[in-house]
Amino acid sequence: MIRSEILREIAPILRDQLVICNIGIPSQELHAIDDQPSNFYMLGTMGLASSIGLGLALAQPKPVVVIDGDGSVLTNLGTLPTIGNNCPDNYILMIIDNGSYGSTGDQPTYTGMKTDLAGMARAAGCDNVVEVQDKDTGEALQAALDSGRGTVMVVKCDSGNAKMPVITMDPVVIRDRFMKAVKA
Repeated sequence: MIRSEILREIAPILRDQLVICNIGIPSQELHAIDDQPSNFYMLGTMGLASSIGLGLALAQPKPVVVIDGDGSVLTNLGTLPTIGNNCPDNYILMIIDNGSYGSTGDQPTYTGMKTDLAGMARAAGCDNVVEVQDKDTGEALQAALDSGRGTVMVVKCDSGNAKMPVITMDPVVIRDRFMKAVKA
């Protein structure tokens, strides 16, 4: 499976959650598959979805699901110890690890070689780390939500992007409707 197929599978589970989605093509894919006011699409700031999601989870009680990529997490490795030492029970970081920088041309990341993001998360102090194969993502995400525990999921999948339109919604609109969803 590729990332867009995973997103299509988990869209019904995400529908009732606050979602922070990784920059670029992942946001375009989620937007095209199932646009929701409770989805915050990152249009810039590579590597910061996990940090923004953590701040949101710490600031309010609703579950927060962050959809991030291996390339973005590798860009901001400082986020893992911050999560490990501050992870609230309403935070789920789902790292879709396709072994590539998908939004910039599918250049390989080191996770396709020797780098182990699940091991790095554990070493950074993350207590509940789950490694998942693409086909098991929906079941694992639902289990993480049901557990009521902060969770880091590393989802292994194939590299590749679906052809999706660019998000034309103004960033201010994305922000404002997301803020209303947070307050609802």
